[in-house]
Amino acid sequence: MSKYKCVIFDCDGVLVDSEVIGNGVMVEMANELGAQIDLSYAMTHFKGSFLYSCMTRIESLIGQPLPSTFEKDYRQRSYEAFRTQIKPVKDVEQVLNSLRLPFCVASSGPVEKIKLNLSLTGLMDHFEKKVFSCYDIQKWKPDPAIFLWAAETMGFTPEECVVIEDSISGVNAALSGGFDVFGFTAHDHNEELKETSTRTFNAMDQLIDLLHES
Repeated sequence: MSKYKCVIFDCDGVLVDSEVIGNGVMVEMANELGAQIDLSYAMTHFKGSFLYSCMTRIESLIGQPLPSTFEKDYRQRSYEAFRTQIKPVKDVEQVLNSLRLPFCVASSGPVEKIKLNLSLTGLMDHFEKKVFSCYDIQKWKPDPAIFLWAAETMGFTPEECVVIEDSISGVNAALSGGFDVFGFTAHDHNEELKETSTRTFNAMDQLIDLLHES
């Protein structure tokens, strides 16, 4: 039996395979402004980050402020890409169907993005009224506030929860909030998660056994 009473999932890269899509759009838009970066750069510096911090980095690369419409244009272009390309993370639906613990999603993205991508991938029914967005509290990872809010709303303490994350900022947020965190390493190209996460796993179908062993 697991020692945990609640599972808190990140969304991008954990539930939905959206990181490459969203960062691909970011690279296209940044390069249109002269940034000269590639997807590898974006996955290293933008993955799991608050959009505004990504925008600030692009401004430093191009040496000037971004157009005032950049955020709006990015949302529009990335949502269009999600609608045609996004898929659930492999085996995640089977995990959600098998999970016998309460669970929720806590993400740095806006609520509309979270719900769009969960709906497009057929996962939204698992998360009705269990969606927590950093935009609602205006605090972003690595601040632990999003996980603390999710745990409290779900009725549990940090010690009773485990967070499932795929980015170093998310892992650090969970740890600083007093949570155990399992690092999902399927796309951990920088190999950052093993040194910091409570435990790591590289395929979603390993998660149920990992929870039972903990």
